[in-house]
Amino acid sequence: MTVILSHGYYIYEDAKEQKIMKPYPPLGILYISAWLEKHGLQHEVFDTTFSKKEIFKDHIKKQQPSILALYTNLMTKVNINETIQHTKKHSAGTKIVLGGPDVRHNVEDYLNIGADIIVIGEGEQTMLEIIQTIQQGNDQEFAHIDGLAYRSQGEVIQTKERTRIRPIDDLPLPNRKMIDMQPYLDTWKQNHGKSAMTISTQRGCPYTCKWCSTAVYGQSYRRRSPALVAQEMKTLKDNYNPDTIWFVDDVFSVSHKWLEDFKDELKKQDAIIPFECITRADRMTEEVIDWLVEAGCFRIWIGAESGSQRVINLMDRRVDVNYVSDMIKLTKKKGIEAGTFIMLGYPGETEEDIFMTVDYLKDCQPNHFTITVAYPIKGTSMYQEIEADQVYDKDWATSTDRDRDFKRTYSRQYYDYALRWVDNETRWHQFLVAKNYLNVTALKHVLKAFYFRNKMRYAK
Repeated sequence: MTVILSHGYYIYEDAKEQKIMKPYPPLGILYISAWLEKHGLQHEVFDTTFSKKEIFKDHIKKQQPSILALYTNLMTKVNINETIQHTKKHSAGTKIVLGGPDVRHNVEDYLNIGADIIVIGEGEQTMLEIIQTIQQGNDQEFAHIDGLAYRSQGEVIQTKERTRIRPIDDLPLPNRKMIDMQPYLDTWKQNHGKSAMTISTQRGCPYTCKWCSTAVYGQSYRRRSPALVAQEMKTLKDNYNPDTIWFVDDVFSVSHKWLEDFKDELKKQDAIIPFECITRADRMTEEVIDWLVEAGCFRIWIGAESGSQRVINLMDRRVDVNYVSDMIKLTKKKGIEAGTFIMLGYPGETEEDIFMTVDYLKDCQPNHFTITVAYPIKGTSMYQEIEADQVYDKDWATSTDRDRDFKRTYSRQYYDYALRWVDNETRWHQFLVAKNYLNVTALKHVLKAFYFRNKMRYAK
C-alpha cells in the first residue's frame, strides 16, 4: 500500500517569492508524517516546493498510490484541483484526501472537483485512522472517523469534530528527514547570507481578530513545553546548524511564564539560535523584551494592522495603537529589530484612517513593515459581515479568495495606489529622519509618494 503526502506549492511559478526567496518546508505535512511513523505506517513525502508540476504528475502516474493526501490552502487550490484531475485520469484507484485551512468552509466544493475525503481540523490522528481503515479493506465508508467529510451514495457525510491532541507534547518532532532540507538552507544562504528553518511551539490562537482564519486549530491555545521546544532547537543546531529560526506561532509571547522558562531551557541545553517571531503589543513588557533578548531574538513582528484606533476596533484587535508604537520603539531600543503589519482597505476604512496609518509608521519607525489590501477569507467574521457586499464572479475551482472583492469605501484601484503611497511615503520619511535624503533611492521614494498620492486623488 503506497501513501503519498504532498502539497501544491511550486516556487518556480510564484513570481513574488522569486523576488524575496524565503521558502520554508511544509511543516504541517512533516508533523503528520511523524505521527504516521510513530504508529508504524510507511509512507512517502513528496515536497513540491523545488520540483515541477510535470515531475509530480509523472510520479503519481508511476506510483499509482493507494492514498494521495494533499495539504491545501487558498493560494494552492488551483494547483490542487489540477493534481486531482490528473490523478483521477492516470491513477483511478487512488483515494484523494485533502486537508488544510481552505477545506473546512469549502467541503462540498472540494468533493465536487474529485476529492474523496476531506480532513477537517487537526490532521494527524484523522489521517492515521483513514489509512488504517483503507488498509483493512474498507475504502468507501468513513463515518466512524471523527473530523472528516466524504460522499456516500451521493450524500455528503460530515462526522463530528475531532478532539484536539492534548497535551501536544505527545506529538513527535516534525519528520524533517523525509524531505531534502538542503535546498531551503541553500536558498536562504545564497539570497540573504543566512540560512533559516521553522519551528512551531503552539497550536491555535486565543484572540478574535475578524480577518484571521481559525479553520484548522480553532480559537484555542495549546503550547509545547519549553524543554521540548529547546530540545528541538538543539536537534536542529546539531543536525542542520541553521543561522536563524522563524517561529511560525501567531503570538509567541502570549504566556510570560512559558517564555521565561523557555529562555532558561535554551541556556541549559545550549540550544540558542538567533530567531524571529510574531506577537501582540499587549503581550509585551520591558521584562518580556529582555527575556527575548536573552533567548536570542533578533527580530520581532508586532501586529497593529492600522494606525487608526477606530479601524483596529472594527477588526476586534483589542489593542491600543499607541501602546503598539511604544513597544516597537522599546524593542528597537533594546537592540531587537521591530517589524509591523499593515492592512489597507478594511471595511469602513476612510482616507483619514490611512493618513493616521502613515503617521503611525512615521512615529514608531519600524525596521520592517509589510502592507496588504484586505480581502475576505471564507469562515472569518469579516467574511460574514460583508458577505452581502461581496463581488465574486469567477469559477471557484480556478480562482482563490484573493480574487474576492467587496464594496469598499473607495475603488479597489484607489487602495492599490494607497498601498504604494503608504510604502513610499514611509520609506522617504526614514531617509529624512536619518538625514540621508540626498541620494537617488530617497529621491525615488519621494517622487513615487507624490505620484501615487495624486493617483489616489484621481481614483477617489
